[in-house]
Amino acid sequence: MSNLLQLQDGAKGYGARMLFERASFSINAGEHVGVIGPNGAGKSTLFKILTREESLDAGELVQAKGLRIGYLAQHDNWAPGTLVEDFLVKDSLLPIWELKSLGRGLGLLEAQYARPLDSLSGGYRTRVKLLQLLGQKPDLLLLDEPTNYLDLESLLVLENFLQETQGAFLLISHDREFLRRTTDHILEVEGGEITKYNGSLDDYFEQKELLRTQLEARAATQQEKRQRILDFVSRFGAKATKARQAQSRLKSLAKMEVIEIKPVPNSARIQIPPPRHCGKVVLTLKNLDLGYGDRRILRDVNFSLDRGDHLAVVGVNGAGKSTLLKALAGKLEPLRGEFRFGHEVTMGYYAQHVAEALDPAETVHEALASAAHPDVTAQQVLNLAGSLLFSGDAMNKRVSVLSGGEKSRVALGRILLQRSPFIVLDEPTNHLDFQTVEALTEALRDFEGTVVVVSHDRGFVGRVGSKILEVRDGRAEVYPGTYDEYVWSVQKGVLSGRVGERASESRDDASAPRPTTAFHERKAQSKELRQLEKDVQKLEKRLPELQAAVAAANEAVTALPTPEKFAELAARQKELESTEEAWLESLTRLEELKAN
Repeated sequence: MSNLLQLQDGAKGYGARMLFERASFSINAGEHVGVIGPNGAGKSTLFKILTREESLDAGELVQAKGLRIGYLAQHDNWAPGTLVEDFLVKDSLLPIWELKSLGRGLGLLEAQYARPLDSLSGGYRTRVKLLQLLGQKPDLLLLDEPTNYLDLESLLVLENFLQETQGAFLLISHDREFLRRTTDHILEVEGGEITKYNGSLDDYFEQKELLRTQLEARAATQQEKRQRILDFVSRFGAKATKARQAQSRLKSLAKMEVIEIKPVPNSARIQIPPPRHCGKVVLTLKNLDLGYGDRRILRDVNFSLDRGDHLAVVGVNGAGKSTLLKALAGKLEPLRGEFRFGHEVTMGYYAQHVAEALDPAETVHEALASAAHPDVTAQQVLNLAGSLLFSGDAMNKRVSVLSGGEKSRVALGRILLQRSPFIVLDEPTNHLDFQTVEALTEALRDFEGTVVVVSHDRGFVGRVGSKILEVRDGRAEVYPGTYDEYVWSVQKGVLSGRVGERASESRDDASAPRPTTAFHERKAQSKELRQLEKDVQKLEKRLPELQAAVAAANEAVTALPTPEKFAELAARQKELESTEEAWLESLTRLEELKAN
């Protein structure tokens, strides 16, 4: 197995703060390596060092000759207004048709290649960046939190891609289930050290626990030996006949190896203050239509939530999950229907970009304390801050100097301190590390109030959500099963009938440009109302047949993921997408003519 890169005695710090020192590891061809560690430990910095964006303070980075590295960073790397297709073809080693073929597996529609990248949601931007990396044919992929903002179907597609790829990659992720399924090595960045473990994530936890147990046993044995030497010197050091032996034993004590057992990383339990009392029925939605202006995203939404319900909202990106959560949070007025909160129900709402609304002049302590309910004590604020990894001097840091992950933790803490009986959380685990995600999972699972959550983290959703609401095809309906059963059904194509199919994401994005102009131009010559009605009827009959064909092709890929079966799936998806586009174009033009 050829070696791709080696880090030898590497050290990196900022001012007095050392991220790591004397760190050594190697990455070989074909290795699938998960990179884990607490927020701020240096994982993203390590990636920047491997790509030469930053330099080492000491040590050496040795790379194989001609090594091509593809780096998926968390930040965007394009100029405003850049079109998707222009971004993809720049520096690509693959032709655009091949890139588009790969893009179908990531849920990218043909129409989206002509759109500006800035108009896409976070999930679609991530998919475009992944596709752009594939076009560079890298020897080593560096993926920094690639699952952020990906819906379940896209995550499964990415998961399958990483499982099947023969190339090497380093993957930073807090999603345990994703790491467990995609990696065969673990690189731990923690406590100033970088340690590589062979085996899966489960093997890593077992090895780490075994090593710590062995180290503690060695340290205890050594301490007993030290104490025996000290007792000997204390008893016989003053006697002339024993003086030489006492001095000899003291010298051996000085040469004895010092075994350092580092403290276990902070894994304190998040203590959410108990929710205020409210009525049994928390929320009722009847015949609700949601959307923007004359665009309806969801129709006839009907469900209710009782005190203590934990609801997980699932569905593909663009289906309307965030639209629903905005309505629950009072940020979006319903177009039609009844929306009613129960007696004395107040709500805390964590949006995907809520951290951007923090006051940059406030300290961490001020930001948390100012949001806390009057009944929450100062000690409870400190306890929650500590469980979110803020303590000591960190409490006095200004929001303006915090990292993205730190701001997210502050914003989350503000929600949890409000004692709201109803909490709505949109992607709360993004930018959180293992320990914090685990603590939040346990806290929400035991929370006595009502929770509505959207998240791509399967382990988090599976343990927090006791009820499942699927948003799909303009509807929001309770799924009759567990989350594990829902994931299985999506994986098998039972529910969606296709992996990668997406409604136009602009349905769930009020600011996204509407593609009606392109539709009008393509249908400028179509003036006959009767012909359009026939076209629409014909296409509506054809769509279910194509959906069934895609479902069958998807099941074949799941059973036996060969290149031929992937090609068949791509072909069926392409035909389905083109038919859907033709139907939408015809229907749009038909409605225009009727309106005139």
